Amino acid sequence: MKKDYFFLAFGNLKHRGLRSWLTILGVFIGIAAVVALMTMGEGLRTAVTAQFSVLSTDELTIQNAGSGMGPPGSTVIDKLNEHDVEIISEVRGVEEIITRLIRVAKVEFNKEANYEYLASISNDENLAELTYGSMNVKLEEGRLLKTSDSEKIVIGSEIAKESSFGKEIHVGNVLKIQGKSFEVVGILELSSSFQLNYVILMNEEDMKKLLNIEDEYDIIIAQVEDADKAAIIAQDIKEALRKDRKENIGEEDFSVQTPLESISSVNTILDIINLIVGGIAAISLLVGGIGIANTMYTSVLERTKEIGTMKAIGAKNKEILWIFIIESGMLGLIGGFIGAALGIGLAFGVAGIANMAIGGTLFTVQISYPLVFGAITFAFVIGLISGLAPAMQASKLKPVEAFRR
Repeated sequence: MKKDYFFLAFGNLKHRGLRSWLTILGVFIGIAAVVALMTMGEGLRTAVTAQFSVLSTDELTIQNAGSGMGPPGSTVIDKLNEHDVEIISEVRGVEEIITRLIRVAKVEFNKEANYEYLASISNDENLAELTYGSMNVKLEEGRLLKTSDSEKIVIGSEIAKESSFGKEIHVGNVLKIQGKSFEVVGILELSSSFQLNYVILMNEEDMKKLLNIEDEYDIIIAQVEDADKAAIIAQDIKEALRKDRKENIGEEDFSVQTPLESISSVNTILDIINLIVGGIAAISLLVGGIGIANTMYTSVLERTKEIGTMKAIGAKNKEILWIFIIESGMLGLIGGFIGAALGIGLAFGVAGIANMAIGGTLFTVQISYPLVFGAITFAFVIGLISGLAPAMQASKLKPVEAFRR
């Protein structure tokens, strides 16, 4: 008997085809928005957190607070220096100190000029190996820098592409950096890290000479003996630098961060973004629910004589109630399925366009099946709730009243 309710409900929806599809439209737009935005949000989280993959859990990053936008250290008033290196090296638990310079410089090739990031590699062989290892550097062509190299560079995969300078760069080509010639000895593999794809690696001594840098560093990386104690050691470094600079707590002009702290901060921001976009999409879904309620109320008004006939031949209140509830539930369910499929398609489309724009595979789409099934279930529930009041109204109609209307 209950199987007949579904056939009746489906027949009624099919009979009112255009109106049913217009109602479903409101639902699947909301569901598509929810699924697409939340799926892209997770893809964005993966892309952003991948940028921290070059940092090891046993490495602390120390840098001064900047006075504006720009690469690390480029806008600070007081630069990190050798004295700071000595202070940090004396902190218990610090095993190695790696100093880094990160600057922007004018790069020329094939009669074209761009401004690219330069990053230093230590001229100490052990520290250079630690730096390469922590960045998880892999080569596509050529070799890495040797500590004895002079006027040699290794470039990121995106810089080597034709789109950067109008001509593809290969090992052996010469780039002019700040007017001085440097030979490309290696090209890095395409990485999930945006920084590595757009960087030029240069030995520290070469970079200091090129940019007239003396006793200053943009970043100091402290490798700790025990990764489990990284947070404690970070606090000890803060205290040592604060004491040396005679600064109060909360007034530091430097920062000491662990990779886990950085990732946690980014994840908090992404959670807030996902919450906001999810709320916006939920409003669209609410509008779709109102559309279902409107359609069902109109259906009750149009079918009063049909309801009266069913009541006259013995249909019970609960049977009328079931027919209308199933109709509204089917509107929500169909809208949910179409919306989920459309949302996943939109997420893949946007990710593909974004990757084409940046020339890589930075943005990935990760389908969350609990999210998809949850969205479909939510659409179904919205449909049921929206149709409940009209269904109750229809079930309470008396045959005589129904025929009079």
